[in-house]
Amino acid sequence: MFEGQPKGLYALALANTGERFGYYTMIAVFALFLRANFGLTPGTAGIIYSSFLGLVYFMPLFGGILADKFGFGRMVTLGIIIMFAGYLLLSVPLGGATFALIVMLAALVFISFGTGLFKGNLQVMVGNLYDDAKYADKRDSGFSIFYMAINIGALFAPTAAVKIKEWAENSLGFSGNDAYHFSFAVACLSLVLSIAIYYAFRSTFRHVEGGERKKDAALQAEEELSPADTKARIVALCLVFAVVIFFWMAFHQNGLSLTYFANEFTQKSSEGVQSMAFDVINLLMIIIIVYAGFSLFQSKTSKAKGISGVVILFALLVLYWKYTRVNGSIDLSAPIFQQFNPFYVVALTPVSMAIFGSLAAKGKEPSAPRKIAYGMLVAAVAFFVMIIASQGLLTPNEQKALADNGQLGPVASANWLIGTYLILTFAELLLSPMGISFVSKVAPPKYKGMMMGGWFVATAIGNFLVAIGGILWGDLPLWVVWAVFLVLCILSAAFMFIMMKRLEKVA
Repeated sequence: MFEGQPKGLYALALANTGERFGYYTMIAVFALFLRANFGLTPGTAGIIYSSFLGLVYFMPLFGGILADKFGFGRMVTLGIIIMFAGYLLLSVPLGGATFALIVMLAALVFISFGTGLFKGNLQVMVGNLYDDAKYADKRDSGFSIFYMAINIGALFAPTAAVKIKEWAENSLGFSGNDAYHFSFAVACLSLVLSIAIYYAFRSTFRHVEGGERKKDAALQAEEELSPADTKARIVALCLVFAVVIFFWMAFHQNGLSLTYFANEFTQKSSEGVQSMAFDVINLLMIIIIVYAGFSLFQSKTSKAKGISGVVILFALLVLYWKYTRVNGSIDLSAPIFQQFNPFYVVALTPVSMAIFGSLAAKGKEPSAPRKIAYGMLVAAVAFFVMIIASQGLLTPNEQKALADNGQLGPVASANWLIGTYLILTFAELLLSPMGISFVSKVAPPKYKGMMMGGWFVATAIGNFLVAIGGILWGDLPLWVVWAVFLVLCILSAAFMFIMMKRLEKVA
C-alpha cells in the first residue's frame, strides 16, 4: 500500500492533515454556533454555512490561476498565512451583536481566500509527483493515501471541538456561546504545525513547487497538446465537474441537515457497546487493527508479522479494557457524529485500495469516471436509509413546537446516522480521491492549476446548494427532504453513464 510512493507524498499529506484538522474542528460546531450565538433561523444559518463552504471551494480557481503564473509553493505558503489571520479573528469572543457578525464574516473571507491558495495547489503538487514515469502507475493509490491523511485530521476534529468547548465552559467559566471560540482557536495552532511540517520536509517535493519560469516554460513546450486534445480534455473535465456538484450538495449535508437531524431527532444518550463508538480512542484502536492486519498478511518477514500481531493484540486489549469501563449512559452531542465519516475513510482506505489493486491485477479495475458514477449511486442509497430512519418522526417545526413546550417528540436511534455515514463514505471513496486523481492526470499541462481549481469550483457550487437542506428544514416531512437528495444523486449517476464513452476516451 505504502511501498513505491514518492517521499514528497507523505510530507505534503501531513502538512494537509494539520490544516484540515483545524478546518474540521471549526466546521464541526459552526452551524450550531451561528444559531446559538446570533439567534439565526435554520435557513439563515444554512445560507451562511453553505456560502462559506462555497467560497472555501470556489477560491481555489483563483489560487490555481495565480499558481500557474507564480508557482504552487509560494501560493501554499501565502495561503497558510492568510488562513491564520482569519481563524485568529474567529477565535475572539465578541458577543452576538452586529459588530461581532461583521468580524465573523470578515474572518470567513480570510479563511476562504487562504484556503483557495493552499488547498488546490497542494493537491496539484501531489499530482506533479506522479508525472515522473517511475511513479505514474501509483497515482490513484497515492491520492487515496493523501485523502486518507486529510481524514486523519478530520477524525479527531469533532471530539476536539466538543471537548475544548466543554473545557472552556466548565473549567474557565465561559458562557456556552463564548466557549465556541475556543474550538475555533484550535485551527490557529494546527496551521502552525502545518507550515512547520511543510518547510521541515520541503526538500522532498521542492522540485514540484513550480515558479521557475524558464524551466516551466520548457516543460510546457515539451508536453504541449494539440488544440483538439486540449479541448477534449477540458470538456471531459467539465462534464465530471457538473456531476460532482450534486454529490457535494448531498454529501455536505453532514454539517447541516444531517447535523440538524442529529440535534433534533436522534437519541440524546448512548449506553453499552454503542456508546463505545462515540469514543475516538476506540475508533483509533479499530483503525490500528485494520492497518496492522494488512501488515500481518502482506509482510514478507516473520519479524514484521510478529510486530503486527503484537500491535493487533495491544489494540484488542485496549478495546477490552475500555469495554470493562463502560458504565451507564453517555450524553450525545450532535457534532460528535461528524467523526464517523473520517473514521470510515481512514479505516476503509486500505480495503478500497486492496479491492481495486486486485481488480487492476486482473485487468478489471473500473475507470475513474465509472467509479464516480458508482459513487453517486451509493450516495443515493445513503439517503434512502435516511428515508427509512425518518418514518414515524414529526416535521422539524412540529418537533420544535414540542421542545418549546418542554415536551419530547419521537427520536431515532443513533445507529441510523452511523450507518448513513458509512454508506456516504463508500460513495466518497469512489468519487473524491478518484476525481482528484482524474483531474491531475487529464488536465492539460499549462492549465493544471486552473483545472484543479475547476474541481473545487464544482465543489463550491455544490456547497452553495447545501443551503437547500436548511431551506427544506421546516414544515416538510423529513422523508421529502432526503428524497430530494436521493433523486439528484440518481440523475447525476445516469448522466455519467450516458457520457461514459467520452470520459473514458481521455482517461
